[in-house]
Amino acid sequence: MAEAQLQQFLEKVRQLNAFVALSEADPALRCALRDCASHHDVVTLARSCGFEIGRRWGETAAASAGEANLLAGPCPSEGEESTTVLLSTASLRLERIHSCRAVSPPGFWYDQHEEEWVLLLQGSARILFADESADRELNRGDVLSIPSGRRHRLVATDGPPGTIWLALFHRHS
Repeated sequence: MAEAQLQQFLEKVRQLNAFVALSEADPALRCALRDCASHHDVVTLARSCGFEIGRRWGETAAASAGEANLLAGPCPSEGEESTTVLLSTASLRLERIHSCRAVSPPGFWYDQHEEEWVLLLQGSARILFADESADRELNRGDVLSIPSGRRHRLVATDGPPGTIWLALFHRHS
């Protein structure tokens, strides 16, 4: 393991430990953590407390201003997704999601409190809504609006180089 990777790993462990300590001292945060349904929920909750625990082994930090490229970066491991928050305010969150042969676990349905708008930048994907009988096929350039509370699941995404999404989450005013 290179020194830089070791330092990245140790920093993530430090942030995880600090987040755990804070959750043990704050009953409301502990309840919020207990209610998380996915890794993504935990990463988002930690980020709202100032902790960055979402990077997985080997992922680099997002490029600095002027160096960003939404289509650049390594493909995640097969069956995985990597998420980078590009912008976050009290009322919206913009994410870049990179998927590689990712699917929702059996029986799992997203049921979000936020509205979601997605743009497929690279690859293809299939999404199934609980109230529809057939998958929806999305290809590069396609957009989709998902109202809050509309249950849906990811049926398929492409293998390497993967599917790249731009997802805007917002609360309906």
